[in-house]
Amino acid sequence: MKITLVASECVPFIKTGGLADVVGALPAAEKELGAEVSVMIPKYSRIPEKYRYSMEHVSDFHVTMGWRSQFVGVDRLTVDGVNYYFLDNEYYFKQDYVYTDGDFEAERFCWFCRAVLETMLRLDMVPDVIHLNDWQSGLVAMLLNEQYRQNPAFRSVKTVFTIHNLRYQGLMSPLLVNDLLSLGQYALGKIEYYCFANAMKAGIVYADAVSTVSPTYAREITTPAYGETLDGLLASRGDGITGILNGIDRKSYNPWTDKALPARFSKNSMRGKAKCKAAMQKELELEQNPDAPVCAVISRLTNQKGLDLVNAVIPGLLDLGAQIVILGMGDKWLEQHFNDLSHSDYGRGRVSFRCEMNDGLARRIYAGADLFLMPSAFEPCGLSQMFSLRYGCLPVVRETGGLADSVMPYNKFTDEGNGFSFRNYSATELYNACREAIDLYRWNRDTWDRMVRRAMDTDLGWGESAKKYLALYSRITGK
Repeated sequence: MKITLVASECVPFIKTGGLADVVGALPAAEKELGAEVSVMIPKYSRIPEKYRYSMEHVSDFHVTMGWRSQFVGVDRLTVDGVNYYFLDNEYYFKQDYVYTDGDFEAERFCWFCRAVLETMLRLDMVPDVIHLNDWQSGLVAMLLNEQYRQNPAFRSVKTVFTIHNLRYQGLMSPLLVNDLLSLGQYALGKIEYYCFANAMKAGIVYADAVSTVSPTYAREITTPAYGETLDGLLASRGDGITGILNGIDRKSYNPWTDKALPARFSKNSMRGKAKCKAAMQKELELEQNPDAPVCAVISRLTNQKGLDLVNAVIPGLLDLGAQIVILGMGDKWLEQHFNDLSHSDYGRGRVSFRCEMNDGLARRIYAGADLFLMPSAFEPCGLSQMFSLRYGCLPVVRETGGLADSVMPYNKFTDEGNGFSFRNYSATELYNACREAIDLYRWNRDTWDRMVRRAMDTDLGWGESAKKYLALYSRITGK
């Protein structure tokens, strides 16, 4: 089966969030199962030069965008048997950012969606399945059905549209979309959303199958509480929403081989984890106390990630003798607050805040910390809790979305679980879950150590998830 994944970002080339991790890892897992897989993303100026200079230029042409004729360059890079295609137009993607907003953002991704289909046609690489990801590629499904089906090459192509985060929907001016893509009023009416054209809705309406990144989130988004006003549309799909839990790249995220760590360790040889903790405390200017439970947050700093709850429980955690580590960027008031706290007499040596996105430091924190706090208001899947499990840092999560699907709460009666969880969006419940974890850490170290080993042994790779995606492709294609 031939599959092409279409997305706005992909590791190791360009990343702003978890979407890039998924698009970077899933193709290789599908290829291992026998599929022929390729990936298409925009060619951003921020893609590192070592990749840009290794690309092979394979084609260039122009596409019609209303009255405009816009250039499309196609470069290719093959990594581990997967072909990555980079669609180039410097007017749209030479800027020193990945995303922006307004009409220019709409025009950029209208061009990208048109360029995807034209590239497939001109390079004779039309696949069996086009796997689309989030709103930036949603208009591909619409263009395919409204304009390209008449071409015999596209007649049997099927589409899967994966929702990674329903909150971001790609609202555009319908006049602009019609001007750029010549879709007509009847088609635009199908994706109308409070006088806007909605690119997320285009993917939901036109795709042959809709999936999302965890089973729990698939159920949640059909309810008003999580559906971001599209719950009725999602619930109306007769074939339902398929929830497939994301995985992580277990080869890259491996504490036994990770070169970013000062010492290596595994579930069968844990001595290196204590060395990682000591090194992390030194690097982050925390008190050198091996017995202090270190609670870590690695996140975008927004209330969607539960940072208001974290802020509320910090005094209580410090009273319990914990240390707090926060790594991330986001809302300015949160950045300022955590920075002030870490430099105050109250927090110095007990709270460390780094306002940056630093992959190497993040890995050292996962390896050195004891608890990982992720009390999200909603979480389609989440990868951070999976990284923390892999590095033996026990997660404390709210039971929502992929957090509920990947973290099994500790059960003291059966000695099961790989983390701690709570149900309601409540600072009190977060504090109680953290206190349960810290009590276990202090007073029942044998049980704690067993939990850490169970966490590291949790199978969160892409193998099973890739099989489920291939089964979904087979269901819609009949192959």
